[in-house]
Amino acid sequence: MKSFFENPLFLSSVSSWFFAQLIKMLIVLIGSRKRNPRELLATIAWRTGGMPSSHAALVSAMTTSVGFQEGIGSNLFMVSLFITLIVLRDAVGVRRASGIQGRTLNNLGRNVSERIGIDYHPVKEVYGHKPLEVAMGSLLGIFIAAAYTYL
Repeated sequence: MKSFFENPLFLSSVSSWFFAQLIKMLIVLIGSRKRNPRELLATIAWRTGGMPSSHAALVSAMTTSVGFQEGIGSNLFMVSLFITLIVLRDAVGVRRASGIQGRTLNNLGRNVSERIGIDYHPVKEVYGHKPLEVAMGSLLGIFIAAAYTYL
């Protein structure tokens, strides 16, 4: 267990995720009139979407740390880089598309429910990130990984 907490790759990745979630919580706290402690805890623990992307922060920190420790020509860096690209693409594209589909299904379900009179239980609308949210999460991860490497 001690080796985890001495490893810059582990520390930068976990710290990047944590700080991204903390920033999200602060944005919710400042921007929302609802200051429900349960909602704030849910935001920091597991809510997805919002500014900045914690997925982007974590994988960017991981890849940056691997690049610093192993070199950008290493196989491990290449694997990390491609995993990062997949996660970033997923955060912006696939998850966003599934959220739009969920919203469309819910609108359709409500309309059919009102016309026919059947019960409709809405599906969860999962929202992906806007490109700026992913970019800011990535920058956060890169800066935190650089800080763990050089400080």
